[in-house]
Parts: sequence; structure tokens; C-alpha cells
Amino acid sequence: MKPRDPYFDNAKYLAILLVAVGHAWTPLRDDSRTASALYLFVYTFHMPAFILIAGYFSRNYTGRPDQLKRLITGVGVPYLIFEAGYVLFKRWGTDNPAAPFSLLDPYYVTWFLVALFIWRLTAPVWRIVRWPVPVSLAIAVLASVSPHIGNDLNLQRVLQLLPFFVIGLHLRREHFHWVRERWVQLLAVPAVLTALVVAWWAVPRMEHSWFYRTNSAQDMGAEWWAGVVMTPALFGCGLLLTACFLAFVPERRMWFTALGAGTIYGYLLHGFVAKASRWWDWYAADWVNSPGGRVVVTVIGAAVVTVLCTAPVRRAFRVLVEPSMDWAFRKDTGTGTGTGTGTGGKDTGTGGRRPARTGS
Repeated sequence: MKPRDPYFDNAKYLAILLVAVGHAWTPLRDDSRTASALYLFVYTFHMPAFILIAGYFSRNYTGRPDQLKRLITGVGVPYLIFEAGYVLFKRWGTDNPAAPFSLLDPYYVTWFLVALFIWRLTAPVWRIVRWPVPVSLAIAVLASVSPHIGNDLNLQRVLQLLPFFVIGLHLRREHFHWVRERWVQLLAVPAVLTALVVAWWAVPRMEHSWFYRTNSAQDMGAEWWAGVVMTPALFGCGLLLTACFLAFVPERRMWFTALGAGTIYGYLLHGFVAKASRWWDWYAADWVNSPGGRVVVTVIGAAVVTVLCTAPVRRAFRVLVEPSMDWAFRKDTGTGTGTGTGTGGKDTGTGGRRPARTGS
């Protein structure tokens, strides 16, 4: 069995750390411009980085029977399980037994499993298209100006984030070595500092929903042409900051390297803690809305997702996240080298204008 590459495990852990911290900052934005600026900064690239890596680990996907089996058991079935789990948790946590349940409307973090399922099924197509990245970006732009797509399967997000997956499909290991060159790291520092300044400037001036990629321009009250401008702009910013992020990911084994194998666990499970913190008013405590309190919230968010990536948690929840379902498949499904989810360790609507949806 081919040994795991510590660089990618490090990258996946650090990316999921940013996802969790971003969710922890969400309730802090109204009372702190600094928190809002950091939030916009992180939301520019944390999921693009996660998705690009997922695309990289999907580059060998051809639709073989064994790969389809892994796609179903490692992505499709966990989506069904966690979509049901989150809706039941919402009904209990908000004391609202009428909270709607729909497999076509992914709830909170489960959108990523739907997106990954769709993206991976299309992977063979992107290997035969002559200009895959420009075509995928054109699709993203068209989605951003198409309010009639609706909410089913969160297709707006699936289509608007598609270019990052397509780029990942066409990367090779040497590309990741290249972004770790010393001169790239030196250029990354002013790029990150500039992005932080721009994020600070943008807080009171920009609709934050652009960063979620869940709505068309018209849904956010903008003219259609704004989507034509903003989608490529956000793509460029997201790609640049993703490169900056990857430039500083260590290539050697670190204390957190092993946690990279459990990022899909951290991703799917931390959402329950994030939602509970809102529903049960954990942020209502006076100490939270102070500079020190915001630091503590950040540390808690990072600690929670770190624990959820550990081996004991993975063993406890493997039956839900990576179910073994040999009983459901014919024995002649074939064998071969499958590809992982790019996040974990094992292979695993309405028309017209509608209110803008919030991000995950």
C-alpha cells in the first residue's frame, strides 16, 4: 500500500481548521470589524483549498465499478446519513418538530458531500475537454447570473466552485513542490497582507453572500453583470490565496499530520457543535464579545475540530462516515486503485428572486 504523503495530510488538517474557525467567527461579525475582516479573508480560500485538494485526489477517477462503490459508500451514503442527522438535530435543538427534511436541499455542511459526488462523476469529462478550466469558469459565471437554478442540491455552490475542483484534477505533485519554492513563499507574504487590508476595507462595503457562492447576483439584489465581474474576481482571489496557503503547508511530518486522515470526520461532526452554539445562545455570554473572548472562541473552534479528527473519534463514527456495505454490492464489481474523497483518510428550487442564502 502506497504510504500517505504528509504534505497533503497537513494541508487537509489546516484547511479543515480554517473551516471550523470560520464557523466559530460567524456570530462575532456584527460586533467586530476585525472578526468580519478575518472571516471574509478565510472564506475567500478555505473551501477552494479544500476543493482543489479533493480534485487532486480525484484525478484517477474513471468510473470503474470499484470507484463507484467507494463513491457511494464514502460520499453518497454519508450524505444521506448526515442530512437526516442534521435535520433531526435541528428539530430537537430548536424544539421545532416541523423542521423540513429534503434530500434535495443539503443542510449546512452536507452540501460538500453532494458537490463532491457530482464533481467526481464529471471528472472523466474534464479530462477530455480541451480547455477545462476556462469552460468550468464559464459555467460558474453562467450560474452566478442564473437565478432560476433554484436551491436543489445547492447547485449554485456546486457550479460556482467547480473551477477549483477542475484545477485540482489537472495538478501534479510537482505543482505542489513549486508553490513551496522560497521565492513563492516570499511573494505570498505581501499577497496575504494585502488581502487582509482589502478584507478590512470590504467589510462595510461588500455583500458578504458573494463569498458563499450560494446565490446568483440577482438574488443578492445586484445587476446580472455583477456576477460576470465578481465570479472571476473571487475565483482569482481564491486561487491566489489558496496558492499562498499551500506555500506554507509543511512537507514533513508534524504533530498534526495524522489528523489529516480524519478531516472528513472533523468537517461533518463539527457542524453539530457550531449549530448548537447558535441555538443554545453560547455566544450570549458577556465575555465572548471582548477581544480576549474572541480569541478564546477561536481556540475553542480549532480545538473542537482537532479532537473530532482524532483516531478514537474516527473509530466511533466510522460506521456513519465510512460504512462498510459489501452486502449491498455484487461481488464482481472489480478491483483497482480507488481515489479518496480528498478530505478523509479512506477512499471513501424555485424560480424568480429569492432571499439570499447564508453560507455554511
